[in-house]
Amino acid sequence: MTSRQQGRRAVVTGLGVVAPNGVGADAFWKATRQGVSVLDRISREGCAGLPLRVAGQVQDFDPQAVIDSRYLVQTDRFTHYAMAAADLAVADAGFQPDSEQPFAVGVVTAAGSGGGEFGQRELQQLWGQGPRFVGPYQSIAWFYAASTGQISIRGGYKGPCGVVASDEAGGLDALAHAARTIERGTDAVVAGAAEAPLAPYSMVCQLGYPEVSLAEQPDRAYLPFTAQACGFAPAEGGAMLLLEDEQAARRRGAAVRAHLAGHGATFTGASRWEESRVGLAAAIRIALDEARIAPEEIDVVFADALGVPAADRAEALALADALGPAAERVPVTAPKTGTGRAYCGAPLLDVAAAVLAMEDGVLPPTPNVTEVCHDLVLVTGRARPAELRTALVLSRGLMGSNSALVLRRGEQP
Repeated sequence: MTSRQQGRRAVVTGLGVVAPNGVGADAFWKATRQGVSVLDRISREGCAGLPLRVAGQVQDFDPQAVIDSRYLVQTDRFTHYAMAAADLAVADAGFQPDSEQPFAVGVVTAAGSGGGEFGQRELQQLWGQGPRFVGPYQSIAWFYAASTGQISIRGGYKGPCGVVASDEAGGLDALAHAARTIERGTDAVVAGAAEAPLAPYSMVCQLGYPEVSLAEQPDRAYLPFTAQACGFAPAEGGAMLLLEDEQAARRRGAAVRAHLAGHGATFTGASRWEESRVGLAAAIRIALDEARIAPEEIDVVFADALGVPAADRAEALALADALGPAAERVPVTAPKTGTGRAYCGAPLLDVAAAVLAMEDGVLPPTPNVTEVCHDLVLVTGRARPAELRTALVLSRGLMGSNSALVLRRGEQP
């Protein structure tokens, strides 16, 4: 955010959520606040024989009810989630794009897995019937940039658009990229990430990650920061945000839900979890410096919470390194233990939860986790009331990216 034009800064005015525990911000927050766990045995067709048993699946989502058929036929499930979440975010903000200013609105998304379900279907057509039966949209539907393209086309958004490819941490990096775009002069950006990695083809690919949990019981599959940690349960879904220039948002009378105050990103290498301590701590310090706040001003941390003992230990130590004595008292939470880890969508769901937590004055709990074996003030059991002005959201990718984002409550100057 160093290239900020005079007086321009990005704020959140709209939230759109498509998550395993609810579609829409209200449903998502109600379940998150209550600490509901929706992890379950994977029920998707073709997945029963795979060793990956438990995940977070989006329920009660009918893409035909929210997306025109002409877009449905050329897009994968991960783009359906992103388009639906984008619609929700724009509606939540009460945003009406100016048809005379189409270049004033951009789109930025992040993706880690792309369109596995669409790709698998077309590959089966190729193997079973031959190349003449492969649909023409195979060339675009699987592509990690598909969500950005389809959201921009569908919404008529012709401003700066982009795609971030930096593993799971790319979800936070996409918001930072969008914020910088606004600071350089764009009025609004639809930004976020959604994933759909539960097709058989995608799941077989995930089996190559030693960090994926192969536990068979939903309540034992994803237990970060505990002695029983055995990896993470994957998930689908994600969130999209409408970011606007603060002055432009206030001129049109929009409610400012949060400020994107600071962001930091580093890289430490694939599965080098011990080294992620240094990288994540550095990302936190960069984010704090950019936000111009002290460690003791952080009121809550939304943890990356990988569920791998070495990674959990590194995260706890990174917080101690970056926050100093403040780490001994700051509440830490990981609501994703109830929904699963939706790759690039996971930190976006944490950002949505952080915005809602600050608005509601509530610390959401970490579902299924009880006995913590790391030096963290982890919120477990049930939600706790708290005055929250500033939140720190953390994310790490399996390939080595580390990212930290500082959010401040909307009504603050």
